[in-house]
Amino acid sequence: MPAAFKDYYEILGVKRTATADEIKSAFRKLARKYHPDIAADKKAGEAKFKEINEAYEVLGDPDNRKKYDQLGENWNAQGVPPPGAGFPPRQPGAHAEEFHFEGTGFSDFFEQFFGHGFNGFSGSGGTFRAAPRDTGPRHGHDIEGSILVTLEEAMNGSIRSLSLQTEDPATGEVHTESFKVRIPKGALEGQVIRVPGKGGAGLNGGEPGHLFLRIRLASHPDFRPLGADLYADLPLAPWEAVLGTTVRLHGIDGDLNVKIPPGTVNGQKLRLRGRGLPKPKSEERGDFYVVVDLQLPDQVSPAEKELWQQLGQASHFNPRG
Repeated sequence: MPAAFKDYYEILGVKRTATADEIKSAFRKLARKYHPDIAADKKAGEAKFKEINEAYEVLGDPDNRKKYDQLGENWNAQGVPPPGAGFPPRQPGAHAEEFHFEGTGFSDFFEQFFGHGFNGFSGSGGTFRAAPRDTGPRHGHDIEGSILVTLEEAMNGSIRSLSLQTEDPATGEVHTESFKVRIPKGALEGQVIRVPGKGGAGLNGGEPGHLFLRIRLASHPDFRPLGADLYADLPLAPWEAVLGTTVRLHGIDGDLNVKIPPGTVNGQKLRLRGRGLPKPKSEERGDFYVVVDLQLPDQVSPAEKELWQQLGQASHFNPRG
C-alpha cells in the first residue's frame, strides 16, 4: 500500500516559495517549542519534534527539496514506483512479504523517498522477495532503515521501543512483534545498529534475517554535530567583541561560561575542550566550538547614533586601510 503523502511545508508552517533561511528559521522556532526537554507534554512534544525534524531533513537539503517538489501531492498518480520497485522479478513459487516498523522517528513516506537505504533497501515500509518455498533452508532477508536519534540520546544513550509488522500477501497473515533497541552512548551520524534475528523470516527452517538501522542524528535548534564535536553560533554585539566579555551559554549537558577575549572577530571559533558528545566506546568527549556571529542593531536611538558618530570620529581604525 502506498505511503501517505506528507506536506512538509505545512508542517513547518512556511510557503512553498520560502527561502532556505526562512525554512531554517521556522525549524528552529518549532524545534525549540516542541523539544522533548522543554515541551509541557513530553510525549506529544517528542512526536511533533520528530515530525518537524523529518520535514527539515527534506526541505533543509537542496537536493531533497528539489526531489520533493518534483513529486508533488499527486506523486502516486504520476507513476512514481512504489516501495520495492527495482527488485528482481518474482520467481515462480516465491512470495513477497510486506514489512513496516514503527518507533524509528521517520514516516513511511520519508523512508520510501529519502531514507537512503544502504544495501538495496530503504525504509520503515517495503517489500522483500523470498526464495521459492520448495528450496532448502534459506536465511531470512535482512531489513534496513533509518532511525532518528536526538543529540541527548547520543549524549547519554537510550533504549527505544520498536515494533515490526509483516504481512504475507499470499496468506494475508499479519504478524506484529515489539522489541527494544539500545542506542549506544556516543552514537554518531551514519553508525549502523544491528538487531539480530529481527529481519525477514527464514524459509524451510532457515534462520531469520537481521534488522540494520542507520543512525541519523536529529537536527537541533542550537547545536550542529560534526563527529563527536559540537558547534553553536554565538551572537555578539560589536562592543562585546572589541572589549571582551564572559557569556553564559547553554551546552548539551548544562550551562557554560564562555570567555570572549578582546579583539574577537566575526566567525572566530572558540573551543571548549571535552564539552562535546561522547566518543564511541571511549570515556573521552569531543570539543564544543562556539562560532562568533557579530550582530549590528537594526535601529538606533538618537542618543545611540550620537555615540556611534563620536566613536567614528575618535577611532583611528580604517577597515579599508
